[in-house]
Amino acid sequence: MDRRSPRTPSGPIFPLRPPTRRNLRWASGLVLMAYVTAHLLNHSLGIYSFAAAETVLRGVQKFWHSLPGTVLLYGAAAVHLALAVVALWERRTLRMPPLEGLRVLLGFALPLLLATHLTAMRGAYLAYGIEGSYVRVVWGLWDWQGAAAQLGMMLAAWAHGCLGLHFALRVKPAWRRFSHLLLAIAVALPLTAAMGFVSMGREFQWTGVPPVTLPTPEQGKALNAAEGGIKWFYGLALVALLAARWGRNGLARWSRQASVALRYPGRTVQVPRGWSVLEASRSHGIAHVSICGGRARCSTCRVRVAGPAEHIGEPGRDEQRTLERVRAPADVRLACQLRPRGDIEVTPLFAPLPNEGRPAPVGSFGRERDVAILFVDLRRWSGLSERQWPFDLAYVLDRYFATVGAAVRESGGVPNQFIGDSVMAIFGLECDLPTACRQALRATELIGQRMDAWSEGFEAQFGQRLEFGMGLHAGRAAVGEVGYLETTTFTAIGEVVNTASRLQDHSKTAASRLVVSLFAAEQAGVADAMGAVETLTVRGRSEPLEVLRAPA
Repeated sequence: MDRRSPRTPSGPIFPLRPPTRRNLRWASGLVLMAYVTAHLLNHSLGIYSFAAAETVLRGVQKFWHSLPGTVLLYGAAAVHLALAVVALWERRTLRMPPLEGLRVLLGFALPLLLATHLTAMRGAYLAYGIEGSYVRVVWGLWDWQGAAAQLGMMLAAWAHGCLGLHFALRVKPAWRRFSHLLLAIAVALPLTAAMGFVSMGREFQWTGVPPVTLPTPEQGKALNAAEGGIKWFYGLALVALLAARWGRNGLARWSRQASVALRYPGRTVQVPRGWSVLEASRSHGIAHVSICGGRARCSTCRVRVAGPAEHIGEPGRDEQRTLERVRAPADVRLACQLRPRGDIEVTPLFAPLPNEGRPAPVGSFGRERDVAILFVDLRRWSGLSERQWPFDLAYVLDRYFATVGAAVRESGGVPNQFIGDSVMAIFGLECDLPTACRQALRATELIGQRMDAWSEGFEAQFGQRLEFGMGLHAGRAAVGEVGYLETTTFTAIGEVVNTASRLQDHSKTAASRLVVSLFAAEQAGVADAMGAVETLTVRGRSEPLEVLRAPA
């Protein structure tokens, strides 16, 4: 069943739809992260001087105090908090990886930490027209308790945002490629902000405190009362939410009619109706990969499902988009989104990570990335096998594999599988896709040169020409270890692998050494130099593929 919705002739090309929960969480989070980042950068200017930091603060305040800025900031905060409350309510278990738990804890602690800053700055401005100033912030907190509270609040907001971005983007190759630089920035920016805070305080000690409008004692009492009210209201609301969750979950556990059976390979568990499959796995200690934290982004928690349709239900929009992106078959769902209404069978498709919550290293199955796949096949092998001794054939294969494998490694790829007279190579495990495609094309050149150099002696020894063909395609694949028990191998799995193999097959009928997909050639930046584009029907693909071929 094709999950992609067909476009009707009379309908719009891009129909307007209400934003999904994932889009709202993402957009609101980015607004809040931009606000926190701007604050930290502004604090960091204090290293240079108080005047520089104060000047920039005045400009920033004009935007955030305006009507559009106020609606954007507080609207984003309200949406983000509301979505967090809904997500906490929907969770049937609070078991989660430590980093994910830290992100959630920091998120719900932030309103309590921000209450003081909110009332002292924005509250004073709205109620009494008192502008926020670094004099009030720094000098008013110029003791270790106040400074620790201010810096702890900034660090909590920054850490929550960084963890959210990490969970959302860590499956992206670009994020992994620049992860060390991003980590350095994530550590350095709060440190420079703290240094700016201290520098401004020291400047006030040396040069005196600039004049500034402060709240009167009566105004201070009113602001303190408002701060206490916010904290009490939020704290009681959070306690009420947790108590309601505890009561609901307790009632569900005691109600047999509300339970469903999930049959995993080799094990069956009972969970209350309404639990997601991922929550069931975590609650019963079943290892289950989920890199994005259960937000329908990464697809690593996907499971194959069997059971009555009424027990499974239909995927929501966020889940549907992710399933379409990975071209999942109709019987595959995301464990973080699937909440069974009755007994079903589930089979996790990705092996558990060595340390759940971290991206899978090379050697653990379950990492998705953009790669280039090259297949190389030795021609007329069957005829050679009929006329030569097995030891001679072993010599030929050994030299052929060594020739191809060395060319692949020198070009930056990994010679992956040696099956019969075919070699599969993977490019892009440690680089972006355009680089991977250029490396793969470089490997085809080296293979051609070295096989040609071997060909004259081969024909004299074995009585036939040394012929070979290659197929190259690029796209998204899952890479890692597959196999059974000790017999495993590192490989790539996905449509890109099947297509590359078919292109290698097509090189026979096309009388060409290399057939490469137009997409891979464009990524490498050589499509214009490779001649005319052909449209090829590839077995296993629902749509024709545009390809280019190199002459024999």
